[in-house]
Amino acid sequence: MEPVRVHEGRAVPLDRSDVDTDQIIPSDWLKRVERTGFGKGLFSEWRDERDFVLNDERYAGASILVAGSNFGTGSSREHAVWALMDYGFVAVVSPRFGDIFRNNSTKNGLVPVQVSDETATRLRSALAEDPDLSVTVDVERRMLSVPAVGIEEPFPMDDATRERFLEGLDDIGITMRSVDAIDGYETGRPDWMPTT
Repeated sequence: MEPVRVHEGRAVPLDRSDVDTDQIIPSDWLKRVERTGFGKGLFSEWRDERDFVLNDERYAGASILVAGSNFGTGSSREHAVWALMDYGFVAVVSPRFGDIFRNNSTKNGLVPVQVSDETATRLRSALAEDPDLSVTVDVERRMLSVPAVGIEEPFPMDDATRERFLEGLDDIGITMRSVDAIDGYETGRPDWMPTT
């Protein structure tokens, strides 16, 4: 997992609420065995619509998604996070996330930025007017900033999750920080016990 300390980029306004994981990555795409290539399937059923925001060239290359409330609800498919990241998103801004989606995001390196309904609405409106607006997600300070439109709002993130992003640690990386203690425990175990 790559560390995320401060990310500044352009954003896409997804003016939809109650977006579930099946809408993020439809089940047709779940046959892949690797974790890459899911970006092509991101919102694939909506991308057939000409006016869908990801089809708008003005937002090409944006790295932050600004959605409505209840983003990532539904099933526990981790593929939804993989699809967003494979497409190029580093963070998703929303007034509320599905609990499992939020957990999958933090364990894979996608920053869930929870802000008020008012801030999310203001930001989506500003992005609709100016697709080149610069948005900053500051994990170190736990702050969303868009100076050009006067937005600066803290977002919740517990200390352990913040450290995970700052250090770029997935679950294996966290375990590997204790490798000396694990090795010490294993070498001190009686011979008759199973080993790893």
